[in-house]
This record gives sequence, C-alpha cells and structure tokens, in this order.
Amino acid sequence: MTSELYIGLMSGTSMDGIDAALVEIETAACRILHTQFTPWPEDLLKQLQRIVLQPDRAELGKVGPLHQEMGCAFANAALGLLNAAGQSSEAVTAIGSHGQTVLHQPDHRAPFSLQLGDPGTIAARTGIPVVADFRNGDMALGGQGAPLAPAFHRWAFGSEDNDRAVINIGGIANVTILHADGRTTGFDTGPGNTLMDRWISIHRDQSYDDAGAWAAGGSVHGELLGVLNADDYFARPPPKSTGLEYFNLPWLQGYLDNLSKIPEPQDIQCTLSELTARQIADAISHQPAVTEVAVCGGGAANTDLMSRLGRMLPDCSLQTTVHWGIDPHWVEAAAFAWLARQRMHGLPSNLPAVTGASAYTSLGGLYLPPGR
Repeated sequence: MTSELYIGLMSGTSMDGIDAALVEIETAACRILHTQFTPWPEDLLKQLQRIVLQPDRAELGKVGPLHQEMGCAFANAALGLLNAAGQSSEAVTAIGSHGQTVLHQPDHRAPFSLQLGDPGTIAARTGIPVVADFRNGDMALGGQGAPLAPAFHRWAFGSEDNDRAVINIGGIANVTILHADGRTTGFDTGPGNTLMDRWISIHRDQSYDDAGAWAAGGSVHGELLGVLNADDYFARPPPKSTGLEYFNLPWLQGYLDNLSKIPEPQDIQCTLSELTARQIADAISHQPAVTEVAVCGGGAANTDLMSRLGRMLPDCSLQTTVHWGIDPHWVEAAAFAWLARQRMHGLPSNLPAVTGASAYTSLGGLYLPPGR
C-alpha cells in the first residue's frame, strides 16, 4: 500500500494548546513530516477552563458557540501546519481530531465522553475530511473509551523480541504494556501533570513546574502520600480511565483537610510528583517481563519525574520514545493521525483488552467537506 498524508490534532488535559502533526503513514510505519504547536487564544482558554473545572455550571448557550469557535481554532492550526510544511489541503487524506475533552464519564449509568471543537467546522474550513468523536464508539460497546493511544503504541512500538511499556504522561498518565506475543494491555494510572500544574499555578503563578524543579526541592510528605495512594481509583482493576472531573484540586483539598498538619506547599508538590511516579511504576512492576520502558507526553520533559521513575524501575531501561522513532511530544498527535487512517480504511482501532469493549471497531465519525 502506498503512503498517505494525515494530520493529527490533539489538545490534552493540560489544555495548553493544540498539537498538530503532518504524518506520512504506510502499512507498517509512519514518519512525522512537520509539527506545530498553537496556544489557545486567551479568551477561549478562559471559557474552556470554566467548563472543564465547573461542568455543573456550564450553560448550553455558551458551550455551543465555544464548540464552533474551537472548531475554527483547530482548523486554523491545521491550515497553519500545512502552510509551514508547504503542503496543500488536497494532499491530505484526512484529519484526525481528538478535540478537547471537557467531560469523560465512562462509569455513568449512561456512559459518555464529550469533546469540543466542531469537526464539521474543521472540515468546511480546511477542505479535508475529518475523523472525530473517537471515544463514544468504544463506549457504545461497553468500553471505557480510553485510553485510545495503546492501539497506536502497539502498531508503532511493538516488539516481537521483548515485552515493552509505553508511559504517556499528559495531564492524566496512562501505561501501555506491549507483550512480545502480541497481547496489549493498558489503562489510565491516575494523575500525570494535572495536579502539579494546578498546584504550582496557585502557589507560584506558573503554568507548570519546569523540569520538576520545584518538586525536586521539596520532601515527600509520608502521611499525605499514604492517604492519596489509598484512593479508591488506584485499587480498581482495569479496564479503567479517568480525567480532570476526578483528579482535581477539590480532590486534593479533601485529603489535605483531613491531615493532622498541612504540609508546606513545596512538599505537597513533591508528594504529587511522587504519587504520579508511584502509580505508574506500580502498573509496570506488575509486569515483571517488561524490561524496556519509553516515556512520551509533556512528562517526558520533567526531569524530577523521570528521575523518580528511574529509581522505582531499576530493572528497566528507561528512555523517551525518541529512541523508538517518535519525538515524545508528538506521539499523541501522530496517534490521532493513525486513528484517522484506520477509520478511512475501515480497520479496527480500539483494543477491547484495554478499554473493556465487547468488540473491535473502527472508531470515529467521518465529516466530509463540500466537494470531497
């Protein structure tokens, strides 16, 4: 099969902006040709944060316009990427757009996952077919609808010689176990960067802890770590997925309020870094055959977090996915380009062993622009 060009658009739980990647995909390999990051416009970001952090107060009259405006932002990101790469819209087979998740409720009596960023608007403005709404097809089959990246991890990073693990650390962290015999498992381990980002934004007016330097200067608070580790989510068996609607500042504050003494803010940051690393390491430690581990997502640039993982996984070689061929910052955007390709070719793109769905299916709805 000849190669095709796809665009992957991704905005994760950190809500910092849109990752866009132009990806050349063949049957068994992909190559990222160009990438571009576009920060969210400040007014859209403020609206988005209000909805994500207080979903019960969201008004449909405001969510609807925001959905369309975010669609325009995604479209502009795709067009800006193509302009920078010197490519035309006609050269691209499809766009895979994750959208921005604002509410993910896989365990609701009527499970659903809601993403903003109207795919119809993206298709109309770019002239390129768009594949979007990836999660709900899996949820309709009884699955969690997340994590979605493990199928791509298997395709891009799987080995027939060794058991491997891929750690994706965005706002939420997830682990994929790639067994040499072809089996793939994985789940959301819990918070990645989200709690650390929120905590440092309050206490130091920074959007994130650069290289984990603030956390590295603190001390782990044993009592706090103990109660956080005992949260019910961590004890639940997979399949499981989560998001900011669960792991947020009110969740943390509820545990802080019950401590005998509130720790210093820097020690809380350190403890949150330890919590993220501990839950990831525990997931991998239960797979003793895993000897190779690669990290992707924003957490790959957190030196403190990577150091903690290295100490907790002494029997594994720990590196980033750049050693397996894809820059760690662009793995998720590439994943959604690949998911779009699977949909355009009618190929399965979920993993029931990961999500708990009752069957394989080709995820995503297809939105066609005029004339395509």
